[in-house]
Amino acid sequence: MGATTIDAVIDDLQNIVDTAIAQEDALGYFAALYLKVTQRVKEKIDAGFFDDNPRMERLDVVFANRYIDAYQQYKSGEKPTKSWQVAFDATVDNKIIVLQHLLAGMNAHINLDLGIAAAQITDPASIASLENDFNKINEVLGELLTEVQDSLARIWPTLLWILRKTKNVDDFLVNFSMSIAREGAWKYSNEMVVLQGAAWDQEIVTRDLKIEKLGRSLIRPGRVERFIFWIIRISEHGSVAQKIKDLLD
Repeated sequence: MGATTIDAVIDDLQNIVDTAIAQEDALGYFAALYLKVTQRVKEKIDAGFFDDNPRMERLDVVFANRYIDAYQQYKSGEKPTKSWQVAFDATVDNKIIVLQHLLAGMNAHINLDLGIAAAQITDPASIASLENDFNKINEVLGELLTEVQDSLARIWPTLLWILRKTKNVDDFLVNFSMSIAREGAWKYSNEMVVLQGAAWDQEIVTRDLKIEKLGRSLIRPGRVERFIFWIIRISEHGSVAQKIKDLLD
């Protein structure tokens, strides 16, 4: 059985992170970021930040379980969605930089899982009432931008120089909040909420193929981007375990 509360989700994510640290496993990069985000969402729920806090906890749980289930499938040798397969497979490639790992995970989770989760906890009559709280998550992610920047700068110190030169954190982090992706996820949730049975399943398959392709472009970009990422990769500091810990700080 999957987690049924946000506290249980946090426990599951912590276990993934702890295992990754012990095993020097790059699967822990996205898990560490996700743990940090989920802890912040819990703080907001406890503080009554959302219009409907119990519903936002349900959304968080359903949403997180899609990642946790995919992770467990991958670790047990089963096949998760193609979008997650791309992200997970990349963790065994030591040429991939930490930021790519984070974006590949965010791609699968936001572009595929989020719309499905929002549709699952609503129905055609109630989904519109979720929109304001759905968008409030962008505020939560925005609050974490500086922390994520600082974490990445510990892993790749040159980032600080780039940020001083560009003075544009959002562009460098490739839009960490992924507001455009979240807008697409909201549109997708409204398309999904009216579907049932075979039509629901087929739409997930169709969407998964599209998001898989996007994930591959993040992991295997063009030659210029690959050269830049190679420069970044050789200048990243720390072991896999240390990088995971840096993302948690």
